[in-house]
Amino acid sequence: MNGTTKILAIIGHPVRHSLSPVMHNSALQACGLNYVYVPFDVAPEGLGAAVSGLKALGVAGFNVTIPHKTHIMQYLDGLDASADAAGAVNTVNNDGGRLVGYNTDGDGLIRSIANEFEFDVRGATIALIGAGGAARGAIAALCRAGTGKIIISNRSHEKASLLVSEMALRFPGSELSVVSGFKELEGCLADSDLLLNTTSLGMGRDCLPFLWLSRLPRTARVYDMVYAPRVTPLLKEAAGLGLKGVNGLGMLAAQGELAFTIWTGVTPPSGLMKSVLDGSCD
Repeated sequence: MNGTTKILAIIGHPVRHSLSPVMHNSALQACGLNYVYVPFDVAPEGLGAAVSGLKALGVAGFNVTIPHKTHIMQYLDGLDASADAAGAVNTVNNDGGRLVGYNTDGDGLIRSIANEFEFDVRGATIALIGAGGAARGAIAALCRAGTGKIIISNRSHEKASLLVSEMALRFPGSELSVVSGFKELEGCLADSDLLLNTTSLGMGRDCLPFLWLSRLPRTARVYDMVYAPRVTPLLKEAAGLGLKGVNGLGMLAAQGELAFTIWTGVTPPSGLMKSVLDGSCD
């Protein structure tokens, strides 16, 4: 580090568990770029001040994680089409003093699904758990990619309904629906090609007590955005039924590659970020 080192960061609460610093710093080193990537724990009540501080310090860019992905939008100077469509931001670029929000989560998910499942989401029916910032990015990207139907279940039916209403306006050609609770979602699994968990529910089996994966077709896939533990209870159950399942490490790497290029204009070495993540989780 020296007087010309550029700063990249991730803000969230909590953020100490994040694997983004090791992933991005490895890529920066491999590319010979004079940047450093650091984590900042930012409580919700300090978000506005933190964004102002990052801007004042001339930070080159930063990632945004839970719980700030939607609330940060009010503090930014502009939004890329990806963030506007998703209604959530996970990447911010400092463009000559203007903080512009992007959403690389959704496109990272599509890349990961294609690479790890060799699966094309066009025309597919997807059962999706969650209605938060991660779900927003996922739904927007899936709609842009031509997914046939998305069925959404969330602990708060009202929140899921509001999300579907908003996304239906953004993507009028997509078929979106809400079901009440896991029991109704379970009834839709037989016709689903992919079960996608966008929440932290996969970390504890007790929070998915009524979702019987045996209802899924044998050709269906299970994608859990959770990546710690690497084999979540949800993925363990899927494996026991002979269903192919993956965790969110591939998505984390893919969205990171996209963010890295937005900040630096450089494409990181292919597969490097995923390899670093795999090693960090061993």
